[in-house]
Amino acid sequence: MEDNFQEMIFQFLGGLGLFLFAIKYMGDGLQKAAGDRLRDILDKFTTNPFMGVLVGMIITVLIQSSSGTTVITVGLVSAGFMTLRQAIGVIMGANIGTTVTAFIIGIDVGEYAYPIMALGAIFLFFFKKSTIQNIGQVLFGFAGLFIGLEMMSSGMKPLHDWQPFLELTVQMSDIPVLGLVVGTVFTLIVQSSSATVGILQGLYAEGLIPLQGALPVLFGDNIGTTITAILASIGASVAARRAAATHVLFNIIGSVIFMLLLVPFTAYVEWISSVLNLENKMQIAFAHGTFNVANTIIQLPFIGALAWIVTKLIPGEDSVIAHNPKYLDENLIAQSPAVALGQAKMEVLHMGSYSVQGMEEALNYLQSGDTKAIGNVEQLEEAINNLDRKSTDYLVKLSKQALSQTESNLHHNLFDNIRDIERIGDHVENIVELLQYRDANRVKLSDDAQAELVEMYEFTMDTVRLALQSLEKNDPALAKDVYARENEIDVMERKLRKMHIYRLNEGICSGSAGIVFADIISNLERIGDHAKNIVDTVK
Repeated sequence: MEDNFQEMIFQFLGGLGLFLFAIKYMGDGLQKAAGDRLRDILDKFTTNPFMGVLVGMIITVLIQSSSGTTVITVGLVSAGFMTLRQAIGVIMGANIGTTVTAFIIGIDVGEYAYPIMALGAIFLFFFKKSTIQNIGQVLFGFAGLFIGLEMMSSGMKPLHDWQPFLELTVQMSDIPVLGLVVGTVFTLIVQSSSATVGILQGLYAEGLIPLQGALPVLFGDNIGTTITAILASIGASVAARRAAATHVLFNIIGSVIFMLLLVPFTAYVEWISSVLNLENKMQIAFAHGTFNVANTIIQLPFIGALAWIVTKLIPGEDSVIAHNPKYLDENLIAQSPAVALGQAKMEVLHMGSYSVQGMEEALNYLQSGDTKAIGNVEQLEEAINNLDRKSTDYLVKLSKQALSQTESNLHHNLFDNIRDIERIGDHVENIVELLQYRDANRVKLSDDAQAELVEMYEFTMDTVRLALQSLEKNDPALAKDVYARENEIDVMERKLRKMHIYRLNEGICSGSAGIVFADIISNLERIGDHAKNIVDTVK
């Protein structure tokens, strides 16, 4: 045994590495084949907890990773696309969806793995069409999954005669909590419950572990898999941390319930296996599926209680930026187009407030170098883009209604306003990228350059605020002020450019600093133009 130990470890680790790569590669291929609509599906169809469970299942089957679904969900909660209660349903569904991998492993297609991999490689390397390449990626990953399992399985064969391992399996059968800990720790390390369930299926099929010892390991896998969501929520919003905590709580509660019911559950798995004549690997898959479905059925009615518990465990106000519209009501379009138009204008102003918020965050980054602002700007830009899409769709539907001439003019103007506000968001993003370039390349702006940038930035930001105020109140006097300020921004940009050329010539500022400075004032000048465009619609 000692001679084979190194070979066994190497073969097992190599197989595990191939398995983890294959499952991720296959998931990525499925995700590409499904298109980038996962976020939209999650956003649209999670209206109630039951739908959330269903969507969580489907997406986990698609991307072959409950951790992946949970991470997407945590991101959506953090971004304000989804409430905590919606997220809990999706997380429950993700746990059911992940059992599909165990069923796939239970079907013994291992002997066809190599030709399937060859077919995948042909699709990947000999076809240019992305759809066929995605199918090739899925096939390649699918085959790699079985080859990795086969490597792990043959690596584990010497364990049959290794006394310490045999003693551990006996202990795990006698002390179920030990199995639970082993399953949790191992999944924490490899960060894939599919991998640990696959290994467990191999051990059980080889007769290296009895069913009563295997089931607690299975429950532990479900606790261990929550580490990915925890890692994804580090540094995220309060709501995202609560979503990750729900994942942990849900799986711990389920594991505790089933540990208490271990004896009857083991008897149930043995009975169903004999009735359905299940292979050893399929028995573990069936136990995994039953555990997660039953756990969801038990806890689904208590979603409100779970949300309350995690809110108490993780207190604090959440500063989530709501990505979804506040004022758009589809029912108003047919019933009262005039009111619907007013609501659309309020939504455009809501979008405008986000562009100002983005400017404030970018200014904070310019002055303090606080990198938290980068994430906030990205989130605001995402929210602006989403409101842009939703408001535009709303206005398109509204255009089919009978509108008066005045209403028709406002309707047309709102389209223009949306475009200008969206462009302001883009310019703010450009400024943040320039500041990231400054930090990454250790570009040092002189004190004069920094002071000039801040002065022009604050003046431009106030101009945008004024433009939105003018739009809200439909005030031509304020619009006149915006025109005057926009001229001043143009003059300021030309003057600052000349000043900076002088500093470059004198060697006070470096060439890299010159590029950053010139591009930032150029973006500010363009923001001024869009502020002027906004008030062009004020009559």
